[in-house]
Amino acid sequence: MGMAKAEIIERIHQDGVVPILRTPTSEDALEMADVLRQAGMQCLEIPLTVPGALDAIRELSVSFAPDLLVGAGTVLTMDHAMAVQEAGGAFIVMPVFDGSVVAFCHAHGMACFPGALTPNEIYTAWQAGADVVKVFPASAVGGPDYIKAIKAPLPHIELMPTGGVTLDNAAAFIQAGAFALGVGGDLTDVVALRSGRRKVIAERAHTYVELVREARAQRKRSEIPPPAY
Repeated sequence: MGMAKAEIIERIHQDGVVPILRTPTSEDALEMADVLRQAGMQCLEIPLTVPGALDAIRELSVSFAPDLLVGAGTVLTMDHAMAVQEAGGAFIVMPVFDGSVVAFCHAHGMACFPGALTPNEIYTAWQAGADVVKVFPASAVGGPDYIKAIKAPLPHIELMPTGGVTLDNAAAFIQAGAFALGVGGDLTDVVALRSGRRKVIAERAHTYVELVREARAQRKRSEIPPPAY
């Protein structure tokens, strides 16, 4: 195992964006990964629903480690987790929570982002050792307002909203307290890729990272207490 888990989590936090390459083919995923890597993105997620996902994860992990962290999404079972670990995946993202998968990731130095939605589910996943809890589907339940509401009583739990994250709401999610954002089709545009408009995807990636940076700076400024006179 290459990179220490703490460094994996820190790198994901630096960009604040985890592109989800839910593409029709693994060829699309590899090409999309190339565009994002050249645009300076440090991490990406390939869902296991993509045909040939494990081969793509293996190929990217071998070719571009340690510059590019490649994780697997839509991990549901222990068999999935073992296959991802064998393929060299750096992190695992789940739409649901399974304590045995979280434990497996810990044992093998992989970061684990299980999925949860309600306050109770989010707390349970965190208590079980989730490195970051993926809040899914985030936009369907109120988007940034929902994240803000969760963070109020549970400020210590790191959250990665996923599902319906766009350029329009990315900054609001970060200002609401999100650790990072899982971003799918709004960034990883297969139509743009297949029509040769790689630059459009690269520019969107840059815009996302800039929005995250600016929103974090704003959040920091708003956290500074007023001077006591």
